[in-house]
Amino acid sequence: MTCPICKHGEIAPGHTTIAIQRGESTIILKGVPAGICDNCEEYHLSEDVALKVYAVADLAVRSGAEVEILRFAA
Repeated sequence: MTCPICKHGEIAPGHTTIAIQRGESTIILKGVPAGICDNCEEYHLSEDVALKVYAVADLAVRSGAEVEILRFAA
């Protein structure tokens, strides 16, 4: 699949690190499965993975985390 961002690269399966800022909280998720562009290195998440990433971030914010670094679990 051609990258929708740069229009030149190809998307290949891989893993990435995502940082999410919510108010005063910063949540970092490592090892998130994603499609990675071989040209611009932008990542693309499936809908299922994106929903899980947002759920983990919401839980960390509700628990009062200021900085949370987690390994993504499928």
